[in-house]
Amino acid sequence: MENRSNTYWIPIVMATCMAIGLYTGNALTPRSDSIMTSGEERYQKIQDIINILDQRYVDSLDGQILFEKTIGDMLHSLDPHSNYIPAEELKAMNESIEGKFGGVGVRFFIIRDTVCITNVISNSPAMTAGLKSGDKIIKVDGKLIAGTNVTNEDLMAMLKGSEGTEVNVSIQRGKKIMKKRVIRGTIPVESVIAAYMLTSEIGYIRIEQFSVVTADEFRAAAEKLRKKGLKKMVLDIRNNGGGVLTGATEIADEFLGANVPIVETRGEHSVPYTYRATSKGSLKDVELVILINSNSASASEILAGAIQDNDRGTIIGRRSFGKGLVQEDFALRDGSNLRLTIARYYTPTGRCIQKPYTADFDAYYEDQMERYDNGEMFKVDSSLFVDSLKFVTPKGKVVYGGGGIMPDVFVPFDSVGSSWYFTELRYSSAFNTFAFDYIQNKRGKWKSPKDFNKTFVVTDALLKRFAEFAFKEHGVKRNEKDLAISKALISRVLKAEIARQMWVEQGYYEVYNTTDVDVQKAIKHLR
Repeated sequence: MENRSNTYWIPIVMATCMAIGLYTGNALTPRSDSIMTSGEERYQKIQDIINILDQRYVDSLDGQILFEKTIGDMLHSLDPHSNYIPAEELKAMNESIEGKFGGVGVRFFIIRDTVCITNVISNSPAMTAGLKSGDKIIKVDGKLIAGTNVTNEDLMAMLKGSEGTEVNVSIQRGKKIMKKRVIRGTIPVESVIAAYMLTSEIGYIRIEQFSVVTADEFRAAAEKLRKKGLKKMVLDIRNNGGGVLTGATEIADEFLGANVPIVETRGEHSVPYTYRATSKGSLKDVELVILINSNSASASEILAGAIQDNDRGTIIGRRSFGKGLVQEDFALRDGSNLRLTIARYYTPTGRCIQKPYTADFDAYYEDQMERYDNGEMFKVDSSLFVDSLKFVTPKGKVVYGGGGIMPDVFVPFDSVGSSWYFTELRYSSAFNTFAFDYIQNKRGKWKSPKDFNKTFVVTDALLKRFAEFAFKEHGVKRNEKDLAISKALISRVLKAEIARQMWVEQGYYEVYNTTDVDVQKAIKHLR
């Protein structure tokens, strides 16, 4: 009996010892959050705060949106171009960078709640399927979209898709309803949007953005103009916000000699690197003018800076934006993206392109309006020429740093004919919708933009008709005083928009550039 009793107590004693050991160990072992790294602690604190806000704030919140905004604000406290890109936005941005997407190949806009095809891309799936400019899309894959308040984003989502997949559309052509089966393909996002001869010797090329394929598009356009007599070139990068760095460096390479510096990148955690021209350039003998303005940024400024600093061409226009920071993309686990600034750009003379940033994100972009207010858009601002930011090119030309590229030849912003009435017309879609309606039975009337430009005139009767249309369809009230002030400008834009309906951007710029002050200044300079 005694032995059995001792055996009975053994498990109890062991259990008690284990409990005491566990309690003591837990008391003496640091809490898990105390062994977090400092970075983990900071992240946990942010997450804890957002969770509390999500659960207890007086109004309803979306914790995910709040978290993403927090990331964005944190990055913008460092610099204005580091950014967080949600997964749903990343695809569209990559299409712009890569210069292509999967789709059908039509340009459209929505008029009177109806999707109207303004242009069909040559050799596209839409052209193969028999779609034409002027068609109206009624249904997509059996779903009615006419009269349903469909948005551009809704329709793009319906028409885009993987190459080889099909989409069925019902279109209205005149009074007929037709069904078309379209097999999606790879659709180019063109960055060289206009290329033609201004004179017998001077060619014009406009680049809207820099993508992976921009340099190839540029070479093809330049070669076509060579065959038409190109000896001098106006390269238009106004309103070009940049893009892929190599798009700019490869185009600069076409104009520069072997081993000539194009741009240097430097950063605290990046190895300094200088991009240099090769011996492959095919346009070394072409006299060059580059047009820039306050919206020319990043890769545009690299190209303009390389040409200016190497005494290779003339920069005409107004001071560029001043974006001289290099970003690198870091893919995150959920498919989103961190676009982080890792270096700065420096032109061949050593100028830093980046304009000052004081961590005020809104003020950084409001700088554009300040240039209007302080008069910099209309005359050269001598306060920008600081001796400490003075640099000298190989041929002795003085250039200045401090933010952006200052042109060699300043051209004041053209505000002739501006009025509040014109601004209202421009911000409405009155020009586009009127032009679409106007050319419905005239698409084959003119052979080319050049033919159209010579023979078409915006008469007083047509201008009156347009003003009545703008009021009836878009609510832009006619202002007789402003109409008189802006008559020539409205006529000019209307004519260019009609040309755009028939020949897209090529048509628009062939017409508009005939009176564009920057382009005309470039022609005069080259002559």
